[in-house]
Amino acid sequence: MDQETLRLANVLADSTRFSIYQYIFNNRKAVTVHEVADKFDIHPNVARLHLSKLEDVNLLSSRSEKTGKGGRPSRLYHLSDEVISLQFPPRDYQLLAQIAIEALANLGKEGQKALTRMGERFGREAARQAIEKEHITTRDRIDNRTLDHIHRLALAQGLNPQIEIQDDQSVRIKVFNCTFQETAMKYPQFVCQMHHAFLKGMFKEFFSDVQVIEENSIIAGSSSCDYTILLTSNMD
Repeated sequence: MDQETLRLANVLADSTRFSIYQYIFNNRKAVTVHEVADKFDIHPNVARLHLSKLEDVNLLSSRSEKTGKGGRPSRLYHLSDEVISLQFPPRDYQLLAQIAIEALANLGKEGQKALTRMGERFGREAARQAIEKEHITTRDRIDNRTLDHIHRLALAQGLNPQIEIQDDQSVRIKVFNCTFQETAMKYPQFVCQMHHAFLKGMFKEFFSDVQVIEENSIIAGSSSCDYTILLTSNMD
């Protein structure tokens, strides 16, 4: 998979972000951050993050426009000329995911290993792009600044995370939105392990090597998927 395709798939994998793109595509008009925030009942900062992600992969473009009321100009987001003729039906993505996972499931353990490797690869790639874009300095211990970057990255992936530092070598993360929930209900062993690997890959890109301990899962009936992340690069 080439880098541009990977970035596009990564951005559109988030259901809220995908719905925002569909809303703009269907209405064919420019929108503001506050309009999107009101429409999708999300915080303006979250709306701005989703719109910026869509602009990063050239699905949207933006421009400043004076309101005539003084103050800062309003930023308007509209369809990019490059993709105005494209459509992305969400059911096709769900069907594609089911077909791919079912095909891998039929391969047994080798298919499961392949899916796990792909999950970690996507996690690392998502983190790498964030690190390069925001010029983040990776560290050998957990601190609030690095955790803030990870929280924004997880939020951009649609995970609705809650992250708490345990100490400078461990962190606890609760994920309240499983972006793969529909497929995970049918293939829990495959999908949950892939999601587990995605988180591991994301944290490994920031901290070199980590251990991910799963404690609870939405599929098992919990209100969230709970993990403890341990930095292992400094362990004896």
